[in-house]
Amino acid sequence: MSKDATTKQTVLAVDDTPENIDVLVGTLKDEYRVRAAINGEKAIKLARETQPDIILLDIMMPGIDGYEVCRQLKADYTTRHIPIIFITAKNQLGDELHGLELGAVDYITKPFSPPVVKARLATHLALSNQNRELDRKVREKTDEINQTRLAIIQRLGRAAEFKDDDTGLHVIRMSNFSRILGVAAGMSEADAEMLLQAAPMHDIGKIGTPDSVLKKPGKLDEDEWVEMQRHVEIGAEIIGDDDSELLQMARTVALTHHERWDGKGYPKGLRGEEIPLVGRIVAVADVFDALTSVRPYKKGWSVEETVKMIEDNAGSQFDPDLVKLLPEVLDQFLEVKKQYDG
Repeated sequence: MSKDATTKQTVLAVDDTPENIDVLVGTLKDEYRVRAAINGEKAIKLARETQPDIILLDIMMPGIDGYEVCRQLKADYTTRHIPIIFITAKNQLGDELHGLELGAVDYITKPFSPPVVKARLATHLALSNQNRELDRKVREKTDEINQTRLAIIQRLGRAAEFKDDDTGLHVIRMSNFSRILGVAAGMSEADAEMLLQAAPMHDIGKIGTPDSVLKKPGKLDEDEWVEMQRHVEIGAEIIGDDDSELLQMARTVALTHHERWDGKGYPKGLRGEEIPLVGRIVAVADVFDALTSVRPYKKGWSVEETVKMIEDNAGSQFDPDLVKLLPEVLDQFLEVKKQYDG
């Protein structure tokens, strides 16, 4: 008996052989919504766009093989939570271990048995659902600890901002903007919450920037601009190379939030998706708050002027896909501004 369409979970089936796709669709269509991709590039695009509940992934494909697809999806905050099962003719122990090391949850060899595929899918979807529920309960139990940690992190961020924003509210607003935009961009709630806690440290390196540069009222000369740019690497040094996933994300944010989509940013001149997603998100969130806020040296821009500036710089300074999301999240941004006005 087939499930109602509104209750079906989504399976992304990836195989370069149309006959295999047909078999998988025929096997699964009564129980699941099935999306299909015939190459690795399409699989990555569909996974990011549709957020399937699980992925059945062939390994031997032209172009990007299944191992590389898995590696890229597990490195992406918007897709790393999706369980991946390899379906392949490669049946050596080393092949299986390699797939599991990359983050896959299971390995089915061809020719596959439809009942086995259905059973493995049901098992791993149930485990995934249980893990999500467990994560929710853990977050509830540790909320007080997280709030204390967030308060400490925000105060560290405030230390860096204190010279030109003595209210300390900038780091609170822009980190909330980052979380909102992260969810809209496809990040899981857990990763977006981590970004909320990592983002306040984006400019921690300003602690090491001389007042003569940071508070100069006029335009910076060439040497002063070089000194100002150093704050991203100083920030990375302050945060350090730690095993903590939160601190790793904070370090990435500190290093990359001044990179530009067109490659003209700093410190490394990264271009497009070379820039980590969290850096691209914080770049938008930081500029949105900086422009709309009153500072001793400037008036605040209107929301309309700020949105237009960001939209005008989509594809040059900012990730154009993130900019497209701005109208969708604007009301939430304005609620944050109202809550933390100052």
